Amino acid sequence: MPKQRLELTWIGKDVRPKLEPRILLEDPARSYHAPHRVSDKDIFDNMLIHGDNLLALKALEQEYTGKIKCIYIDPPYNTGSAFEHYDDGVEHSLWLSLMRDRVSLLWKLLTTDGSLWVTLDDNEVHYFKVMCDEILGRNCFITSIVWQNRYSRSNDATISLSHNTILLYAKNPIAWKNIRNRLTRSNQQAMQYNNPDNDPKGPWRAIPWDAPNIRENLSYKIITPKGTVKLPPQGRCWSRTEEQWLELVNNGRAYFGRNEDGAPSFKKYLSEASAIVPNTWWPHEDVGHTDEAKKEIYTLFGTKDAFDTPKPERLIQRVLHIATNPGDLVLDSFLGSGTTAAVAHKMGRRWIGIELGEHCYTHCIPRLQKVINGEDPGGITKAQNWQGGGGFRFYELAPSLIKFDPWDIPVINPAFNAEMLAEAVCKLHGYRYAPSVDWFWMHGEGHKNSHIFVTTQTLTTEILQFISDQVGESRSLLICCPPCPEANAKLFPNISLSIMPNALLKRYEWDHDDYSLNVKNLPQVEPQPSAPTERAVRTARGKKAEASGQISLLDLPKGGAE
Repeated sequence: MPKQRLELTWIGKDVRPKLEPRILLEDPARSYHAPHRVSDKDIFDNMLIHGDNLLALKALEQEYTGKIKCIYIDPPYNTGSAFEHYDDGVEHSLWLSLMRDRVSLLWKLLTTDGSLWVTLDDNEVHYFKVMCDEILGRNCFITSIVWQNRYSRSNDATISLSHNTILLYAKNPIAWKNIRNRLTRSNQQAMQYNNPDNDPKGPWRAIPWDAPNIRENLSYKIITPKGTVKLPPQGRCWSRTEEQWLELVNNGRAYFGRNEDGAPSFKKYLSEASAIVPNTWWPHEDVGHTDEAKKEIYTLFGTKDAFDTPKPERLIQRVLHIATNPGDLVLDSFLGSGTTAAVAHKMGRRWIGIELGEHCYTHCIPRLQKVINGEDPGGITKAQNWQGGGGFRFYELAPSLIKFDPWDIPVINPAFNAEMLAEAVCKLHGYRYAPSVDWFWMHGEGHKNSHIFVTTQTLTTEILQFISDQVGESRSLLICCPPCPEANAKLFPNISLSIMPNALLKRYEWDHDDYSLNVKNLPQVEPQPSAPTERAVRTARGKKAEASGQISLLDLPKGGAE
């Protein structure tokens, strides 16, 4: 019988948002860079984005697909307090739908050897894993890491909670295993090594020579220094071949206990074991706890009440150490107080941080400025010997390209100038915005020598002939323009027209700015609006003259932005 595929179902699972790919607008007043280089490794092209993280991820999709090495997110845990006016089914359904859409985009951004790390608690971690197994692939799941985020007990609890879970997925588990880094052995772990026989190679520990299972070629006899014959314990065999054992004997690494007549083992030297494979138990002594994180926030801002569950810098340091190397690109789309960006910066990683809340201004910007200025003494600063340097660019999400006037007629957002309009339409059609200084008709580049031109001018056949001659036979051009009744594009095989807004209206959700996890702002699921009828359009056109300053995409005037 074929294997059945298990799926997690929930209310509204099949409803997917039709996200508008927004452009990003830099705010130079909030971008920040060190006045001079501190070292040759300073990184200045980091990105801090303010806006709804689902729309921001969609904005990054075109340029950053397959380029992010590590994604760490600490999403809202859905504790129930935000959902007090919803029943249990809606609570889980809303949360899962919102997370599903974000994870789907995050997964696209990862490199082929990239990894996704998600911190959650027991409220949703198990649902989230089943959902991720379905949309990411169960074979991409690496492990669940237990982080001891609390060191004290709550006597009021039925069972006192002491941990959060970090789910780890890799785009290609085999490739990721080959690139992931090991951990430096701690002092406590190094104390397991000693040197009772004054071995000139230094401290060592005895590793048993036997291993599970039975293999005939690994069941040979071993003779102790006192002449006793040793065979593998029942149900086990030796871990390696007889030739490898004899090599250890010849190198003085065989060990039979202090009486030289015990079970065979071999010496493993501390000098050979400087790095260890990460495990799934991360105690607070190694990576910090929530109280440590709150103290870090207090040191930076004088308050620790703004964030209920901040993450200590040492926790993020371990994640980035395992998953990345200096220069790799890290993304956090739930940036919160800015911990991931701060740690990535100190560790010499490039980073992109996304945050919707006002604390993007009140916490993330000043925190990262302190990091860049070398004025942040806490966290991992000392461990990384961080001296400051580098910088970031600050971006706001552009508003929706199309808005609806009081009569529900789609119009070009008056906030868009000609340059913004060209860049937005390039992105909506999948072209890279790259305006040419030589050709007025070249606003963007696509595949196979294709280009795009965005204009609000009405074109004629004569203008198309002029453009076609410049485009030439080896290139193709998509022209996005208003209806042009006097232009016959069929005469020119290297040109095609896309009449705005007909080609775009049904493809995306327009004028929708909030896909956040703030439940009170979430609209109920409604049927997709149908296109306005011809009669409604004619009626509205008669009224739209009263709405000054707006350009109707159904009746673009001549002239306008070029």
